Amino acid sequence: MTKEIEQFLGRSLTSTVGQPLRVAVYSRIADGIRSGVFELGSALPRETELGTALGVSRTVVREALMLLEEDGLILTRRGIGRFVADDLPRVGLEELRPLEEALSDGEDDVVVRAISFDLQSTTDFTSSKLALDAAANTWFREAVVERHGEPVAILQEHLPAGRYLSDISPTIADGLEAAAASSSSVLAALREQGVVFDSAVCEITVNVVGSSRGELLGLGASDPVLILTQTVTTGGVPVYLAKCIVSSRVGHLSVVQTTS
Repeated sequence: MTKEIEQFLGRSLTSTVGQPLRVAVYSRIADGIRSGVFELGSALPRETELGTALGVSRTVVREALMLLEEDGLILTRRGIGRFVADDLPRVGLEELRPLEEALSDGEDDVVVRAISFDLQSTTDFTSSKLALDAAANTWFREAVVERHGEPVAILQEHLPAGRYLSDISPTIADGLEAAAASSSSVLAALREQGVVFDSAVCEITVNVVGSSRGELLGLGASDPVLILTQTVTTGGVPVYLAKCIVSSRVGHLSVVQTTS
């Protein structure tokens, strides 16, 4: 195992409340594959080596490796070992992309119209997703996303505030005010500033829109909407949380699947 890989794996694992440890291990190794720490086609360290470097049991490592293989990031060569895939799977909605990019489908017809940007106390939702304690505050920005002049989504973005953010990323802390003042999502603005995020999880559920959100989207309170909850990490630590309330007028959002 090279020194670079040892240092990469040796960083403390961070998992949100209720998240299985195997998911944190999966994310760390997947980050290493996508960032080039583990080169395409190269052999992975043995389970025991990974467990020692990550500070977890061999069982946890094995479960994470099974998930990585299911997702096409690694493969097993019987009698030889596990290897990084020669080509990474193509991605669709599961790719880390700003909401406006996912909704635009390559066309220049999506506008993000900010409604508010303020400091809020943490809630059960933000504390669990961003791994914050009860004393923390968060920055909250709400915007309406319009396509062809029609409101199609509400974007609610949360980031830690104060030292909770600057301790994770001074770069994000310094650029947040400008990002919030931009005419795009905060995520898109931060990426435009050069911020590099290393992983994300997008949870998808269905609900009714409710009266207040329905007014913003021109929908009835009982109309169905798609809820995308996106948690993004940098340096293995959750730093960005978004709830995207998507109207059925959007049509469809693709999730690209591959057999290779």
